[in-house]
Amino acid sequence: MIAADTSTWIAFLEGAHGDDTDMLDKALENRLVLMVPAVLSELLSDPKLPSGIAKMFSEIPLIEVESGYWERVSILRSKVLARHRKARLGDALVAQSCIDRGVALLTRDRDFRAFVQAAGLTLVLDSE
Repeated sequence: MIAADTSTWIAFLEGAHGDDTDMLDKALENRLVLMVPAVLSELLSDPKLPSGIAKMFSEIPLIEVESGYWERVSILRSKVLARHRKARLGDALVAQSCIDRGVALLTRDRDFRAFVQAAGLTLVLDSE
């Protein structure tokens, strides 16, 4: 199972080519994708999102937010910030959801590398 960040979803929906979009396409075909709640919120916030795409998102199993999630997000973000790295709240929400579920994240956003170093987030296509 994998999860995809907003950056990969947007590239996928725009028809962009890349290892991440190819992998997302195959994972969707094989029903191996979980949706991160924060990513779903970002994607559904697009007022121009076609209803068919919104329906597709609703068919992807959602990662459940478990007890203590918000505290774990805060601790995770604090660890990254203590290393003097960028730690946007939205990124911390995505990273913690993946860490909690033990799911690798597919993303184009290099900022997630800070969460790998601080807390062991697994990235699917990390070149480092």
